[in-house]
Amino acid sequence: MFTIEHEFDATVVTLVDDPATHRQEDVTITAFEDCVTIEQFDPRADAVQKITLSLSQVTDLTAALNLPEGVYSLKRDV
Repeated sequence: MFTIEHEFDATVVTLVDDPATHRQEDVTITAFEDCVTIEQFDPRADAVQKITLSLSQVTDLTAALNLPEGVYSLKRDV
């Protein structure tokens, strides 16, 4: 299950791991104009862990999900 919310300065997607046998904490992905953040609560540290990706990194990740193993460089429009 997931939710999508459009806020003033970002789009927020929350992924809920509901069908899993060993359920993980929800993941929140927030897309801003210049970056994307991924957050998940870590119960061992009792804190939210946060990763920030540039839009270039998001583009690379999207491409990587559909490619076989290897090393790639995407052609960028300038």
